[in-house]
Amino acid sequence: MDLGTALRWTAERYPDRRAVGGPEPLSYAEWDDRTDRLALALAGQGVRPGDRVVLVLSGGLPLASLHLAAQKLGAVSVPLSFRFGPEELAYCVADAAPALVIHDEANEQLVTAALDAVPGVPRLRSGPGAGTIEQLAARGGAGTPFGSADPAATSVMLYTSGTTGKPKGVPRSHSAEHYAALAHLIQSGQSYFDTTLGVMPLFHTMGMRTLLATVLSAGTWVPQARFDADEALELITRERVSCLYLVPTIYWSLLHTGRLGEATSVDKLAYAGAAMTTALAERLTETLRPSRFVNHFGSTEIYTFTIGPDVRAKPGSAGRAGVFSRVRLVAPEPGASPGDVVAPGEQGQLAVSMSGPEAFAGYWNRPDADARSIRDGWYFPGDLAVADEDGDLWVAGRVDDMINSGGENIYPDEIEDALVRCPAVREVVVAGTADDRWGQAVTAFFVPEPGTEPALAVETLSEFARDGAGLPSLKRPKRVVAVTEIPKSAVGKILRRELGAGHYEVLAEHDLQERT
Repeated sequence: MDLGTALRWTAERYPDRRAVGGPEPLSYAEWDDRTDRLALALAGQGVRPGDRVVLVLSGGLPLASLHLAAQKLGAVSVPLSFRFGPEELAYCVADAAPALVIHDEANEQLVTAALDAVPGVPRLRSGPGAGTIEQLAARGGAGTPFGSADPAATSVMLYTSGTTGKPKGVPRSHSAEHYAALAHLIQSGQSYFDTTLGVMPLFHTMGMRTLLATVLSAGTWVPQARFDADEALELITRERVSCLYLVPTIYWSLLHTGRLGEATSVDKLAYAGAAMTTALAERLTETLRPSRFVNHFGSTEIYTFTIGPDVRAKPGSAGRAGVFSRVRLVAPEPGASPGDVVAPGEQGQLAVSMSGPEAFAGYWNRPDADARSIRDGWYFPGDLAVADEDGDLWVAGRVDDMINSGGENIYPDEIEDALVRCPAVREVVVAGTADDRWGQAVTAFFVPEPGTEPALAVETLSEFARDGAGLPSLKRPKRVVAVTEIPKSAVGKILRRELGAGHYEVLAEHDLQERT
């Protein structure tokens, strides 16, 4: 199945159903027609099947419509982050070698600066006014642009965040995207006619999955171009949103509005992108009382690794392999073979079979990245985990997040789960910082609760870490640092390495080494 056909078939089945919510609602018939016209407009700009189209838009309906139009044309959608700097954006554009770059007014300055370094790439603006892709689509004729795309052809190329080097292009086929959307429906419990908040960016796999799964199930996608907690609550309550699929940091932000309990329509929760603390899972369960609460563990490259189907029963568990997935734990040493399976109860690194239908086939123009991450038909994402007596996985962190302190390997997740319960803490992240004595010191970076004086918050957390967190001495922080904010990626993922590298603004700090 190709994705253009998937939208067309849903529109044939339910032409009058509400496809898009929010300030510019559309039925499926209207969205199908709009994306047909946009596909014809793209063709009129010289875009052909197989060509890449870079999309640099803030998000929302214009970006989703252009992505779906590219699917109908058989072109490759390449949505790029509006939070890239000009150099990083220029690198991705040059790497993708697109036939066309489309941007909105909000990102015009960014795109102009980036394209100065990539001469000769055609560009077109999206939005109201003369000469935009939408105006060209409105002036053009209606009708189906082309036949169905080959399911094996590339549908989209997403770029990974590049926190450990240059961003990597991840080409994904129509078939892989379709299977990933089906997997999401099965695994999250999202069903026919559900209404979903579309706030996760479409340059991220979670945003894509929310959009496509909703299209397949004839649901209503409620776009929010950029996350704002109060605006999101208004959309959720007004549109009667029933499903949320978000990163933990966004759930925290929604809770901190103090109004999440008003979202009585929300019945199904899923999260991905980062670990969720037990404290957050408990508060969401108490506030929303969802019928489904799912931990999705996966990546851009292979959408699903494992699924924790009941966060209420096993908070923090990543569960077992997804419906289309196969996983195993192997020796944690670099270069380990997929056959080096660890013994039951031992920690190992995750290996995921690439024979599943959700998998990519390899990185774009990056044989070096393929060599590091792919071995004998298995993908090695760099995550460490252990299986419990039931066979469910518990992710211990990433190989590169590990803190080696005094010769002991320590992983941040357990420490963060304990420290976030301190009443002076709004957000907390644990990372290793250089230390002459320990090699790396376990350091707790935290944002104090509003109204709490930073020096007092530091003292409160220091005492909590020592006396109230239940942490063994080895895992207690040796430094506690109050910061203005926790660095995050464009999709809300915590950039732990930024903290370890010293990229933060200190409000107050305390060295606890004498105490520990």
